[in-house]
Amino acid sequence: MQIAMTAAADPGTSADLSDEDIVARVRAGDASLFELIMRRHNQRLYRAARSILRDEAEIEGVLQETYVRAFTHLDQFLGRAQFSTWLTRIAVHEALARRKRRRRVTDLEEIVDKVASPEAGPEDQAFQTELRRIFEVSIDLVPDAYRTVFVLRDIEGLSTAETAASLSIPEETVKTRLHRARRQLRRQLERALGGTVQDVFAFGNERCDRVVAAVLQRVGAR
Repeated sequence: MQIAMTAAADPGTSADLSDEDIVARVRAGDASLFELIMRRHNQRLYRAARSILRDEAEIEGVLQETYVRAFTHLDQFLGRAQFSTWLTRIAVHEALARRKRRRRVTDLEEIVDKVASPEAGPEDQAFQTELRRIFEVSIDLVPDAYRTVFVLRDIEGLSTAETAASLSIPEETVKTRLHRARRQLRRQLERALGGTVQDVFAFGNERCDRVVAAVLQRVGAR
């Protein structure tokens, strides 16, 4: 089904729509609006997948598969949870399935994007980059189950209930794992916590555009 990119390309007419409104309009045939869903949730899904996998190409594959699966199964979204939670659950399950299929432990990757404030001087930029590197590497050292909960709760800002729904675990388990993750991270991160926490595992610009374009092509909306 080929549908011209119209509404999604005009943020002024669609940016205020809720996820549920967009889903309803996509179901009604305005497939182009699905682009807004992707750009709205790329960051969260990337961080969720990144907490489980460490291969950047495979993580992008998770995002593409998540969006394609969501697009082709929108009729299965019943509104019992927020659409973002439903989407995150799909991404988590896809990432876990890929990790299980690999059946091997990957080496720790230290991927540092040089993203710093353009107003900052060279010393400030170096300091911000080092803080971010310490934070990302420290998170990677946390056991898998705790790390995913930490990323969803403390970095993405999901509630306990949303995290539990995304991971299909009890809320008490979320609380326990989060407490243990924070305890393990406390020493390494006590100097790094602050504004840096919102910058880790950034997903945007070219990578965001690449995932959006690939998904739109796969679902026939471009």
